[in-house]
Amino acid sequence: MMKRTAVYIHGKGGNAAEADHYRQLFPSWSVVGIDYKNSVPWKAGQEIKEEISKLKADSDKVILIADSIGAFFAMNANIEREISHAYFISPIVDMEKLITDMMGMACITEAELKEKGIIRTDFGEDLSWEYLCYVRENSLRWNVPTDILYGSEDCLTSFETIKAFAQNHQANLTVLNGGEHWFHTETQMQFLDKWITDCVMKEGDSL
Repeated sequence: MMKRTAVYIHGKGGNAAEADHYRQLFPSWSVVGIDYKNSVPWKAGQEIKEEISKLKADSDKVILIADSIGAFFAMNANIEREISHAYFISPIVDMEKLITDMMGMACITEAELKEKGIIRTDFGEDLSWEYLCYVRENSLRWNVPTDILYGSEDCLTSFETIKAFAQNHQANLTVLNGGEHWFHTETQMQFLDKWITDCVMKEGDSL
């Protein structure tokens, strides 16, 4: 019997246990959550790469479900050959813009960030010169068939940014009007569940 694995990668503040939610949507699949420890893409990506490689070695098919920055880390993990399809929820797709937007909010110049290396902002985010340089030097490359779920009220990624990413990567984009970056209310989660079920059925994957 074919073994199929759905891998869930959480966003900031999340954990691998969130994968439990997706077991009801993929009852005939092995559903696994990856609990990466690092918060920078070059290290988190390596963790994800190692785990995906192990799962792929034991599976006939692996799909990816990734949330927020988890999707960004996944796209920095060099896992395209192992993944047959991806489902991104509120993905961070332009980290450079997000960082520079936060720099603007904190009134931090590039010269200041370069000099200090890391600056803690009043809104709780650490801004890193090394991180900014990395995302500038390592543009996202993603050639996996992908479906994206986006909330119209996402405060981290603009509609123009997500639309451009979807167009440039031939991804299918679904927008929930009134949806937030964090899908968590009952209405939002019902929409998410229906979205992912419809996407899987459209792709011909039996639930």
